[in-house]
Amino acid sequence: MAQDKYISVKKNVNGFSFANLGLFTGFADGVYNAVYSLVLLEIFRSSATVGVYVAFYSLFCFVVGLFANEIFRQFSKVRVFYFVLIMLAVCYAMMSFSILPRTFIILDYTTGIAATLVGMLIPLFMSDFSKNIGMARLNARYHLWINVGALFAPMIAVVIANHFGNRAAFAASALIYLVAWGVFKYFKIVQQDKKIKPVNPRKTFRALWKNMLAFFGVPGMRRAYLVNFAYYSLRAIRVLYVPIVVIENGFSKDALGWVLTLGIVPYLVLSEIMGRVVRRFGKTIWLVLGFGSFAVLSAIATVVTGVPLLVIFVAWQVSGALMESVHDLLFFDGTTKSQQTKYYGVFRTSVNLPSILVPGVGAAIIAMFGTTAAVWGITTVIGIMGILVLVARK
Repeated sequence: MAQDKYISVKKNVNGFSFANLGLFTGFADGVYNAVYSLVLLEIFRSSATVGVYVAFYSLFCFVVGLFANEIFRQFSKVRVFYFVLIMLAVCYAMMSFSILPRTFIILDYTTGIAATLVGMLIPLFMSDFSKNIGMARLNARYHLWINVGALFAPMIAVVIANHFGNRAAFAASALIYLVAWGVFKYFKIVQQDKKIKPVNPRKTFRALWKNMLAFFGVPGMRRAYLVNFAYYSLRAIRVLYVPIVVIENGFSKDALGWVLTLGIVPYLVLSEIMGRVVRRFGKTIWLVLGFGSFAVLSAIATVVTGVPLLVIFVAWQVSGALMESVHDLLFFDGTTKSQQTKYYGVFRTSVNLPSILVPGVGAAIIAMFGTTAAVWGITTVIGIMGILVLVARK
């Protein structure tokens, strides 16, 4: 697939313009994630069942990621981005009402399509408009704004949840994505519409299979995939089970809000710093430090309770901050821009695949040991495996 061409764009738009959209996605996702697992717990009444549900949901998003290349072959990235932002705004608004569980689940899966594509398109736009800036700097800016937005999101979500119920917080996410749609429209980007071709399911699946094999045949992509998989495995468990463990330990939603908010501080402090030090010292050292410290803190979390556990939940965000700006650079630094559009859908399945496998494993571990805190044993193992992948011979 050739690199996408742009007919026109507002004069001052560059890679940083798209990186700045992280403010909106970070804010909206921060509100959403603060109450998401609690809403699921209200529906399913079991943390193990929540893990199973998230696994199936993530499998769906995984499939969406695989088909993304075919979507981009049929429609321009600009048109798709407009559509999915509106889809998120509308569906989150509908999810904010007290609705039947099956209706919530349908809307949840619908937002899964849109959220998957938004998460893919912003980095691709950043790459298309990177010019001489470089993806390391753009990634640092992108994650800085994500974390600025996420800093305030948990407390806002908790205030809304305390006054109107957990689901009402989704309305804030809807409003934020609507504003993001307006900001993107301000960029005045125009791409030529693509001629829609009839889809042959057999040829489409064959093309997906060949594209996946070609991706893993590119030098360095197996390692890039495994590192990204490990990073998002740690994130999947943290996002899903930290709110549940905090509440199960007898703490209030206000305490949860503070844990999530303070956990953003390391990302804010380190985002811009990491963009500079990566250019000087490379990527590997920070990934090794991130995975290693996460493994150590996770091992401690399996045996402590109370306030020390909350301290660990905040402290291990330093581990995540060390990796946040670099976890996907193995992909961007190892591919051309035309390859990025072609293969990014396959690479991004490393974001969704952990949420398929890890919560399922987490549910089994919880059922086996009878405590939600047992899932931190999984993050210990993942951290160690991440280090082994990085230090292994290429």
